[in-house]
Amino acid sequence: MITAPARPGSRPADSRAALLIGRLTSRITDRLLGTALAVAACDPPAALHAPLLVRMLVLGAAAAAWWAAPMVDARPVFTFMRWQTIAARRRTTVLPAAAIAVAAATGPPVWLVICIAALLLAYLLVTDAWTAGVTAPPDCPQATPALAAAAATVVVLLAAQAPVAGTSWARLPASLAIAATTVCLALALRTRRSPPN
Repeated sequence: MITAPARPGSRPADSRAALLIGRLTSRITDRLLGTALAVAACDPPAALHAPLLVRMLVLGAAAAAWWAAPMVDARPVFTFMRWQTIAARRRTTVLPAAAIAVAAATGPPVWLVICIAALLLAYLLVTDAWTAGVTAPPDCPQATPALAAAAATVVVLLAAQAPVAGTSWARLPASLAIAATTVCLALALRTRRSPPN
């Protein structure tokens, strides 16, 4: 019995499903940390007793975090400036920023704030292409960014728990935090632009 050769452009339907499953299960550590961060930011103890719509939103946030969590390890290239394209390429930055915004809006208890801070630190260290990716510069020290990120997390966590929110001193720590963030961002950009020795 003679069978016709398969066309070169045709693919079995199960290979598309396998490709989709492979994409959704790749980089499992990134996905687990990102999803845990998003769910923790939604204050799950309070969400369990919330209306059904809120619980569905938490599930939607978990699904979006599962998709967005893997590290984008690619060299910078020119892309379209549409916000959808930028958000998809920078999704590992959008995810923790959105998680912090949600955590700030939900006001979780202190123990959950500490968990969110630990998950945020772990997620950022695992998905940072500058230190963990294949596109990182050679001879890049990995311990220094980890220690700096841990120290920054502790400082921000302590500053966030300072009991000055309702006092006249509230603007001082806020302005110092903004200034420190600006200085750290400028130093990070300067370090990345400077050529290695």
